[in-house]
Amino acid sequence: MTKSTQRKKLFAGRDKSWMLFNRRVLEEAQDPSNPLLERVKFLAITGSNLDEYVEIRLAGLLQRTEDGHTEPGYDGLLPEESLELLTSEIHSFVKDQYKCWNENLLPEMWDQGIRILEWSDLTEAQQEEAFRYFQREVDPLLTPITIDPAHPFPRVLNKALCLAILLRAKRRSSGPAVLGVLTVPRALSRFVRLSEGSGYDYILLQDLIAQHLTGMYRGYEVLAQAAFRVTRNSNLYFEEEEARSLLESIRSELHNRRKGDAVRLEIVAGAHPEIVDRLRTNFELDENQVYTAEGPVNLARTMSFYGEINRPDLKFPAFQPRQLHLNRKVNDIFEDLRQRDILLHHPYDAYDPVVNFIQQGASDPRVVAMKQTLYRTSRDSPMFSALTQAAAQKEATVVVELMARFDEASNIQWARSMEEAGVQVFYGVVGLKTHCKLAMLVRRDEDGVTRRYCHLGTGNYNPVTARFYTDLSLLTANPAITEQVHMVFNYLTAHAEIADYNPLLVAPLTMAESFLALIRRETEHAAAGRPAHIIAKMNSLLEPTVIEALYAASQVGVEVDLIIRGVCTLRPGVKGLSERIRVRSIVGRFLEHSRIFHFANGGAYEIYLGSADWMPRNLFERCEVVFPVTDPVARERIHNEILPVYLADTAKARLMQDDGSYLRAASQKGPAFSSQEFLMRLAEGKVSLEDMPKS
Repeated sequence: MTKSTQRKKLFAGRDKSWMLFNRRVLEEAQDPSNPLLERVKFLAITGSNLDEYVEIRLAGLLQRTEDGHTEPGYDGLLPEESLELLTSEIHSFVKDQYKCWNENLLPEMWDQGIRILEWSDLTEAQQEEAFRYFQREVDPLLTPITIDPAHPFPRVLNKALCLAILLRAKRRSSGPAVLGVLTVPRALSRFVRLSEGSGYDYILLQDLIAQHLTGMYRGYEVLAQAAFRVTRNSNLYFEEEEARSLLESIRSELHNRRKGDAVRLEIVAGAHPEIVDRLRTNFELDENQVYTAEGPVNLARTMSFYGEINRPDLKFPAFQPRQLHLNRKVNDIFEDLRQRDILLHHPYDAYDPVVNFIQQGASDPRVVAMKQTLYRTSRDSPMFSALTQAAAQKEATVVVELMARFDEASNIQWARSMEEAGVQVFYGVVGLKTHCKLAMLVRRDEDGVTRRYCHLGTGNYNPVTARFYTDLSLLTANPAITEQVHMVFNYLTAHAEIADYNPLLVAPLTMAESFLALIRRETEHAAAGRPAHIIAKMNSLLEPTVIEALYAASQVGVEVDLIIRGVCTLRPGVKGLSERIRVRSIVGRFLEHSRIFHFANGGAYEIYLGSADWMPRNLFERCEVVFPVTDPVARERIHNEILPVYLADTAKARLMQDDGSYLRAASQKGPAFSSQEFLMRLAEGKVSLEDMPKS
């Protein structure tokens, strides 16, 4: 059996798996049981997801193909084979996106008084209003360009919406047509709301601009116009050891990203063939790199409807998370943590205690030092404010990840601002992204003892995304954990390694081998007839050594339940290989982001949480931390509540088949059960665990 054939037997295709994940999101946009504006939001998410995938993954495959790489992927396919299949799948997916928009969402929006109108559909009053808006807000931002020997084709920015205009000079009516290019201002909404009229009436910004082209191109006849957008390769390239500093290197490459090679051209359906051909030639694209938009170019921008339209009846019902109630003095979380760990399951549990933990650390005079990692955070982050406040009166240290993809610019801004405020800012270990979620407060307590208090999480320090990402937080003063968190910070700031971070699993130092050892231990338990069961929840599963260890475990009797939201290259349910492995993906109202690892361990079960997926980049190319849950109450909550609820889902769960496809989980009896809906109602006190469906 060849290496390629062996891989095809063992692993599903990474790119196919990712496209199937985005299709699961699209299914939520197509699902009439979801509220209308939530469906529009899901469609926008598929557009945003696809943008990132094209500018990173598709661009990477193009690079590998052009560079002559012949190393097969996870599924045994060569780069050019993967590229061909992926391109075909993206074309099919784009058609389905616009079918959903045109056949499902637009008619229902119209029925609800939300209308996207053509210029000819506007009333006279609406046309006058639109004209005034154009004159006041749009025209000052426009720079019309005509392509000729004196004006070469402009450098179109990555993902910038533009208009291509086919023009002919009036005084040379028989001469060749020339091309004009106009960039649509990014600062303006793509959908212009018209106050005249009833309901919510909109006109596309590019359609409004198109009505005024003759005024901008005086002396020309406008023959045709078409909206388009080009996507560029957004992988960052730099030699860290040759750069003056990592900060300056990232800053430079962000500028280069805006000018990367084109990998995709999106253009509105019905565009004049000459416009399409000229654009394709200019961007040096093959015909299969041109994608037709049967509606607004860039569906990700439809997300604006969700925020602008005040129709609660067209959204999910409002949900108020459960608030943490401390056992002791108000606002004294430290006394509570000396007695017990606190586990929070966001967004069902409010994120406020995490914010309060950092803010109390900044304001409490007994706290003498603060340390925190920041990967992604919100624009008006209270974490940022707390750290800068703390720097004025105590030691404040932050490890900022400058290479958090697409957040590099904001992270550079945070880094500079915090340095100016007196925070000690570090950028982690050269060559490794800092992805772990850690915060540590050092406090001289009332009894005279200096203790460490820590937050460890599965998600970013972002109060905004914490409202719609599912994540877990552990607040603890357990010395076994907090002392090792201290050692991890030493590794991040000084590259000071130690041999063992037990009980923490730390990548890239100990995590991969520790996970493999835990899987092998379950295998040994199964071989000895002891309880052996692995439940693992994460975003993606790609690492071959882990997958092969899971296959080996399955073959000797270990039951394996995997809850994988996105990419999974393991093949479940294959006879003789993975018969005891089940894979499910849950896509619903909240983005499943928590990482949970449960090992039966012969009956003395162990649970770990953390920031890492089972992917090569997490295990070998990032600084990651996975930590044990040792508090009995917290362990029981995960064991008896969180994981069983996810495994019982028959509403939003899809079960992976042995060929890599997915089928919706079917309820054997009674109504479909939604894990997210149940956990919301549980947080609100409307149900109890006794109301869960019996397995």
